[in-house]
Amino acid sequence: MRLVSRLKDKIFYGWVVVLIFLTIGVSLYGIRFTFGIFFKSIENEFELTRAATSAVISVSMVLSGVSAFIAGWALDKYGPKIVVLMMGLFTGLSLVLTGFTDSLWQIFITYSLLLAMGLGALFVVPMSVVSRWFDKKRGLALGIASSGVGLGMVIMAPFATYLIANFEWRTAYTVIGIIAWVVVIPLSRLLKKEPSEIGALPDGVKSKPTVPAEAGNDNQPYFLTLSQALKTRSFRIALIMWPLYSSNVFFMMTHLVPHITDIGFPPATAASILSLLGGATIAGRVLLGNISDRIGRKLTASICALLQAGGLALLVWGQELWMLYLVAFVYGFGFGGMSPVLAALAGDIFGLGSIGAILGMLEISFGFGGALGPFIGGIIYDVSGSYLPAFAASTIVMLTVALLVRLIKVEKYNLRREYHR
Repeated sequence: MRLVSRLKDKIFYGWVVVLIFLTIGVSLYGIRFTFGIFFKSIENEFELTRAATSAVISVSMVLSGVSAFIAGWALDKYGPKIVVLMMGLFTGLSLVLTGFTDSLWQIFITYSLLLAMGLGALFVVPMSVVSRWFDKKRGLALGIASSGVGLGMVIMAPFATYLIANFEWRTAYTVIGIIAWVVVIPLSRLLKKEPSEIGALPDGVKSKPTVPAEAGNDNQPYFLTLSQALKTRSFRIALIMWPLYSSNVFFMMTHLVPHITDIGFPPATAASILSLLGGATIAGRVLLGNISDRIGRKLTASICALLQAGGLALLVWGQELWMLYLVAFVYGFGFGGMSPVLAALAGDIFGLGSIGAILGMLEISFGFGGALGPFIGGIIYDVSGSYLPAFAASTIVMLTVALLVRLIKVEKYNLRREYHR
């Protein structure tokens, strides 16, 4: 509490919240998006097909959607401290136990299930909390807060590769799990749900703690409840768009490294390409998040989707190293901007009062898409002996996402007043 008091007198505590989520994201997103680094180790250890190995992450993604919905509800009701604490506990436990597994069914419990309990809310919690702390600078703040995706890949990809090469994959997971405990658990205690807890308004405007307004006061912000949002056309479009997007992302993150090593490049080179993708993600999140505050979320999201489609199209023909690095930059830049812009767009459309539950519901569909992408990509490889048909199909998927995002609109009717509690 003393730390909170000192910081809020000097800087807007919303930026502290952003930096906390950025730091947590380096650890947790680094874990989520480096499964491809461990892919062949697990495949060879248990003598699996690509589809069977992909099923480990696919099952985790399905369960992550359910976990995200529960966490979104808990976030709206209890705040971020307890939710993020549980995320850190389950993530560390998952990886430490995975390091001691000796059969595939155990991995489905320790990795697929427990990691879903830890990482399921990884998008919902930061996006919901940071959205409450910012209004005019929401896109920029969300971009910075979620830059842990890129930094996590930049740091974790070569670190995991080093651990696997010098020890083995079990030790690597054990070490990374302990790091998750050390980073996430202490930082979770510093989080606050919204600026009203420190007597401020979004973007740092100081005020007395807010109380519910009278029904006739039109100066209060509005929001849709989850049940109201479910009835809107925009939410139905989002339920289609989010799984298409996630299927593409998790296909890429799971199979890009195996593809690069399949065509003759060493694991260290594959890890460097994944790290570059992560670095481009950082730039995309900050720059495109900021741009979305100026030119609008829908246009920015469409640009992001088209960049990802362009990166995938290059993979269909690109076999040379320089082209793979270009793919990593173009795809990573678009991917970096997409997630924070979609979160900011959801806040613009539905309001912030029930944003945790709304994003949690969308994360269920996101989880199913994230499960299907890697699994279908693995099947395509097992049948054809190549990832190229999957890259072509994923290009079409992202072009579809670019179109769908243009069909979303702000729902103005049947709104409730938003009370900060």
